Amino acid sequence: MASREDFKSFIPASKTIPELTLKAVLVGMVLAVILGAANAYLGLYAGMTVSAVIPGAVMAFAFLRPFKGTILEVNLSMMGAASGEALAAGVIFTIPALVLLGTWSSIHYVETTIVAALGGVLGVLWMVPLRRALITKTDLPFPEGIAVAAVLTTTVGGETAKTEEKTRGVSGIWMIIGVLIAGLFKLAQVGFKVVSGTIHGIIDIGKYNIGGGGGKPAYLYGGIATSPALLGVGWIIGPRISSFVFVGGLIGWVILAPLIALATGLPTPPLSDPQVYKDVLNLGGGDLQTGSLIWGFFKIWGDYIRYIGVGAMVVGGLYTIFKLRANLASGIREAIIGIRGGEVVAKKRTDRDLNIKFVFIAIGALTLPVFLIYGFISNEWAISAFMAVFAIIFAFIASAIAGYMAGLLGSSNNPISGVTVSVLLITCLVLLGFGISGTGAFGIAILIAAVICCGAAISGDVLQSMACGQMVGATPRNQQIAEMIGVLSAAPILALVVQALDEAYHIGSPNLAAPQAFLMAGIVKGVLGGEMVWPFVLAGMVLAFVLILIDLPVLPVAIGIYLPFTLSIPIFGGGIVRYFTNKYIEKKYGSAEEEEISDWELAIKQTGVKPKEKIIRTGLLLTAGLIAGEALMGVIVAFLIISGLQLAIFPYPPVWPALLIWLFIAVLLAYIPLREIFAKEE
Repeated sequence: MASREDFKSFIPASKTIPELTLKAVLVGMVLAVILGAANAYLGLYAGMTVSAVIPGAVMAFAFLRPFKGTILEVNLSMMGAASGEALAAGVIFTIPALVLLGTWSSIHYVETTIVAALGGVLGVLWMVPLRRALITKTDLPFPEGIAVAAVLTTTVGGETAKTEEKTRGVSGIWMIIGVLIAGLFKLAQVGFKVVSGTIHGIIDIGKYNIGGGGGKPAYLYGGIATSPALLGVGWIIGPRISSFVFVGGLIGWVILAPLIALATGLPTPPLSDPQVYKDVLNLGGGDLQTGSLIWGFFKIWGDYIRYIGVGAMVVGGLYTIFKLRANLASGIREAIIGIRGGEVVAKKRTDRDLNIKFVFIAIGALTLPVFLIYGFISNEWAISAFMAVFAIIFAFIASAIAGYMAGLLGSSNNPISGVTVSVLLITCLVLLGFGISGTGAFGIAILIAAVICCGAAISGDVLQSMACGQMVGATPRNQQIAEMIGVLSAAPILALVVQALDEAYHIGSPNLAAPQAFLMAGIVKGVLGGEMVWPFVLAGMVLAFVLILIDLPVLPVAIGIYLPFTLSIPIFGGGIVRYFTNKYIEKKYGSAEEEEISDWELAIKQTGVKPKEKIIRTGLLLTAGLIAGEALMGVIVAFLIISGLQLAIFPYPPVWPALLIWLFIAVLLAYIPLREIFAKEE
């Protein structure tokens, strides 16, 4: 693996151009609020958020272009957008659980703002010693970082948006084509609902005699999200990692879930619940019977299988931190030298972080407000002191795990809820150790997890943006400041948005289902109420240990088990396309030396592109467009939903057109980068 220490960025380290300017900061603050609010609603409504890294970059470019914004100013504003969206995820996955558990009768504005701000700032601060360990000293791909670097270098084109430089070698038109394809397809899926965004299927594979008596029917489930963005993510991360994610999906959905269904029978949906009835019809495409069977599979996954993924994530995450111990230690060593007043070697501009002495003093200082808020809410001052220190330390662990997973699969596919579940499990166990259980402990557990979750969510998105910054030549210190400003801008608005949504729709109602918050509430009840499915968590931990022993990556497999199967398939599909692209390059240009230049370098390369580099560069631009188009349209549709505009044509959109279009996009992803080779062979 070539070191990224000497990576030649788009704007050289020796060159200084405007970056941390008032206009860039103001645009970042506005985008943090806009995208944070949109994602808060989308997450509470549908249980998912849209990564704002690429939409933020495109919107920042649009805002700053009239003011001749530099590429580094656009990148800085994008950091603000990313912070708003990430903080929204941290807040909506945890805070609404307090209402669902009955701890709060409604959303408390002040406490929510303080928790979000504390967690967000903590995430930014912990990311300073983590940046070098996870970005510079690893070979993690950071797929959205690559995509947004390609977006910035292609749209801005040079130092400023006014610079008119011809890109010799590879045309930026492929990125625009990718944006149009994915954007229009996403609009057809979730806006107009003329084609299906997710396809589910279930088949009966015969009857089997388990435990005596009559034979029980056995079922196999299959599904796919017809997502061009996930296809692009799979292409960028490559066949190896996407295969491990797919293996995780197979373990959870094709092996374990059918066995549990066969042994216990598929759960039956309570159709008297209007939301469940609606979900069943959506899963079955209007067919109640098929939808009920598929709902049963998702119920088994939600109640049991995903906890295997959580167990594997806990061990895999801690093992990842252990493997990175030397890199992390060097960051801490620098901090100690700085605190003692020693000399730290002067660094080039693109490797200059916030003062490490300030960072560690600030992290220590944050322990006090975290302690006070826990103490005032719980009235357990001695335990709150311990839990405040616990929250600070675990925010570091969760940030490292979330950052690593974002580097592996991208922010959109980063299961922050899985990290939160892990943290929540450990938090509840610690509280049990102190003899605190029952309904009185629910609020303390959720609030501790909320601070840590906000920190982890911020770290994942920030590291994606920092990887992009490394490619384009940003100053890490300026990016970290921008991220902190974004967090502090978004926190009070997010609290207001969640409070307003609760008052308008009521958290937990069909109009605001808050599925992730329901999951957190269920875990707190399960552990502190004594109903947790520990055997499945332990099984996941054992699986992780086995994978470590045979030297296979744990986290991609754990993510595959934790995510719905519908997401693993398109990621694997993108990996397959990249595999055949690589094989064709090997056949045409030789094999071993193809790694001379990395995807990072190709994402920003503008001139002198060699033929085999041109193939990958074209593919990177096209996949960047696919990811950007889907993410942008996701945000636009979120605003349409918020405004109450209903564009849906079909209640249950047709399946086959969606699958055929998605397969056609996969073929395009294979053909477009290689088209010149094919043309020469004819």
